[in-house]
Amino acid sequence: MQVKLVSWNVNGLRAVTAKPEWCWFEKTDAHVVALQETKATPEQLDDSVREPMGWQAYWSSSVVKKGYSGVAVFSRSNPLQVRAELPQTEFQGEGRLLHLEFPKFHFFNGYFPNGGAEELDADGKPTGRFKRVPYKMKFFEAFLQHVEEYRKSNPIVVCGDFNIAHRAIDLARPRQNVNSTGFLPEERAFLDRFTQAGYVDTFRLVHGDEEGRYSWWSYKSRARAKNIGWRIDYFFVSRELADNVRDAWIEDNVFGSDHCPVGLCLEV
Repeated sequence: MQVKLVSWNVNGLRAVTAKPEWCWFEKTDAHVVALQETKATPEQLDDSVREPMGWQAYWSSSVVKKGYSGVAVFSRSNPLQVRAELPQTEFQGEGRLLHLEFPKFHFFNGYFPNGGAEELDADGKPTGRFKRVPYKMKFFEAFLQHVEEYRKSNPIVVCGDFNIAHRAIDLARPRQNVNSTGFLPEERAFLDRFTQAGYVDTFRLVHGDEEGRYSWWSYKSRARAKNIGWRIDYFFVSRELADNVRDAWIEDNVFGSDHCPVGLCLEV
């Protein structure tokens, strides 16, 4: 059986569902759709979005700040169990993680922290340090430990917005962004460790070093029209599932957000 999984950072679910581009959801033949940066609680959404016909819907929303963060998963079949957030209190409350347990694999949908604003010195000059990078790195370490525990029982599928471009090929202007959060050495080093731990970037597995393939473009300076983007949205699978990957793709013809959907087809 082949299972189709799709992930999309919608950058505000209420906003994107009000746009014509949301017809994408009605047309998808995916078995599971994972959304990030929903910026909403279920109660704030129309019934057709909160409980779409033919889908089971699961939510993890921010409780620390309204209109912030948040993830959702829509599944055509009932998972065995659903869990939200990491177990550590310091990483709870922002609605960044959903874990659906299926018979053949654990499915994680994450909206991982970004590095935040750059800190300024006493003279108001940039320091090269970013406010949330330490928190971001701690979150990733806790996440890796978390999925490694569940990996003992079943393989892992992880999707979402990682807020990291792993390699120079994963962004249009690597040299200009070596000091930008999302491409800092310590951030990229985590994805080195993640892949060394046995998690496979499925897009690269299928497409190799294909250039110019991105999933996020800044709203500034017509970046998307010029394809000045970053690939920061991923599907990773633990090594045990690598041979089961049948396809992986980027739906860069889908609009409505500053991100586009990414997908994975697995034989299970």
